[in-house]
Amino acid sequence: MTIAYYLIIVLHLLACFFLIGVVLLQQGKSQDLASAFGGGGTQAAFGPRGSANVLTKATAILAGVFVVTCLALSMLRPKSSSVLDKVPAAPPAASPAAAVPPAAPVTTVPAPAGASPAAK
Repeated sequence: MTIAYYLIIVLHLLACFFLIGVVLLQQGKSQDLASAFGGGGTQAAFGPRGSANVLTKATAILAGVFVVTCLALSMLRPKSSSVLDKVPAAPPAASPAAAVPPAAPVTTVPAPAGASPAAK
């Protein structure tokens, strides 16, 4: 299983690098990357519209390989713990209600003798 895991990693990296290269070679709205390095070299090699078809198909195939290798790597991942599993857990934070000191008790002052409640 580890051999298959490492073979898929190699295939994944190759797909990543080729996908980056193919995307960079595709034509933009006005110019392609090859025209920056000397002109219409891609027009002569692939024809006026041939490069778009070849590069579009290559992009689709490489994107499919990328997705499949991503899924395969997630399923074949060794069962070792991740780096985040090795981080010690933080102590639980105190609740905001516990951080607020209790209010001072309300004391009532007795009314003087003979005073009516309406006289206050």
